[in-house]
Amino acid sequence: MGIDLAGKRVIISAGASGIGAVMAARFAQAGAQVAVCDIDEAAIAAISSPAIASFKADVGSETEVEAFFDAALDQLGGLDVLVNNAGLSGPTKPVEAITLNEWNETFRVNVTGQFLCVRKAVPAFRAQQGGAIINISSTAGRLGMPLRSVYSATKFSVRGFTDVLAVELGGDNIRVNSILPGMVDGPRLRRVVAEQADTTGVEPLLYLKRMLHNVSMHSMVSQEEVADLAMFLASDMARHISGQSIGVCGNFESYRAPMVVPA
Repeated sequence: MGIDLAGKRVIISAGASGIGAVMAARFAQAGAQVAVCDIDEAAIAAISSPAIASFKADVGSETEVEAFFDAALDQLGGLDVLVNNAGLSGPTKPVEAITLNEWNETFRVNVTGQFLCVRKAVPAFRAQQGGAIINISSTAGRLGMPLRSVYSATKFSVRGFTDVLAVELGGDNIRVNSILPGMVDGPRLRRVVAEQADTTGVEPLLYLKRMLHNVSMHSMVSQEEVADLAMFLASDMARHISGQSIGVCGNFESYRAPMVVPA
């Protein structure tokens, strides 16, 4: 049985590329009306369609989020689902090498951005006594990740924000969950692996193999798998699922598992 999202009105941040674009396309295919924001103007133009309205906005900017939501809510005629997808990968460095600007910028987008979007969505949800918020966290928000302290800290924050919102908003029939993707195959993962490999002096393909040793299923996941979980959590099939942080990672066991495996 496929997931039916007919009639759902959906906002996805950073929805013009990567996982966000895959989610936007799959939500639209399932019958939803979708509005996305992004900072990449070329990607925004490419994803726009009758079922997907696209807008330029930086989620870490209060004024840009306000303007985006006003336009998106007007176009959609309301809101049923918010997917907080926008996020920066942040620096790959030892903690003592991270600058305050790098720390603040990663928190500005990954945490403050989610807060600003939620703050605009909640009044619409309360008015209709229902809605779903899906916050994208990470496996790095469940396990400490060496050389990724600021990114990991933001993703732990997203999980905490999710837990609080689920309790605070549940009485208004607003469900809040987070998704914890693992190693998602794509350009972003390849960039992070290359950075970490360079930092540790290991060839990237070998470093990737060593990282996959930490995953029970020894494999990456696809962007489509993350999108599929988001669709389920947005649907009426998940009408009593709230306050959960759900991994799509093949069971990432530990970032501290042995990192030396046969080449």
